[in-house]
Amino acid sequence: AEDTRQCERTAFSFYCAVREQLPVWLLEDMRSMEVFCWEDGRPRPFLPSEALLYALVHNHQDYARYLLNTYSVSALRAPRCSFCCLRSSGAPHLNVAVRYDRVSILGMMVEVLKDCDTQAERQEYLDSCSGCSHVADAGKTAVQLALELSRPDCLQLLLVHGATPDGLDTALQTLVSCDASQRRCAQRCLDFLLLFLPKPPPCHHLQDKPQHWQSLLGNEVFSWLCGLAPPPLLLQALRCLARSGPHQISMLPDFLQPHSCQ
Repeated sequence: AEDTRQCERTAFSFYCAVREQLPVWLLEDMRSMEVFCWEDGRPRPFLPSEALLYALVHNHQDYARYLLNTYSVSALRAPRCSFCCLRSSGAPHLNVAVRYDRVSILGMMVEVLKDCDTQAERQEYLDSCSGCSHVADAGKTAVQLALELSRPDCLQLLLVHGATPDGLDTALQTLVSCDASQRRCAQRCLDFLLLFLPKPPPCHHLQDKPQHWQSLLGNEVFSWLCGLAPPPLLLQALRCLARSGPHQISMLPDFLQPHSCQ
């Protein structure tokens, strides 16, 4: 019991050190020599992937960059759940980055995923849903969480780097239920999702309240989502630009931003 408490004390001290944005070299000395977790009846060193979660929560960008540059994809390995000892698939770090809106660190992580051995492995990281019910945001992909929380910059990074554009119903529900202060971000999220959808799934339920949805989406987007018309011309033109890089759309003048294709 005393060993377990000692592990908890060292982990908390490390958490505080990351929160205080202490230098990277000092944090790595702590992680490799002083910080321990209790696992399978014995202490073990704190993993880089666990340290990266702390860096994400406290937005310690220098430490996150060091961990990703040094340990590459292994820094994104899912830690074991302390409640059930299961290890999730994929990278819960992506969801944490979206939850805390850590756009810079998310950009570092999706770049590191290019080091995956196979495209299938990379896709698993990008599209994973946690298999453990004890993990925050379990059952949601990073894309779905970005749509739910109206995180357009996170969403665009994920989509540009190959995450599956799944979650149209979530995007529509967020748009219709958010308050006025979130409306612009929710609209941008829907716009980005539409740019990466090869073909929208049937949305016939939109026709239950056509005037309401037309006012939110515009006539052309509404008709396209209902399967009544082809995608708007501007939307088609912007697709190639959106997929060429995360900053291309934001550099356009306002009248050419995706919301204008309605």
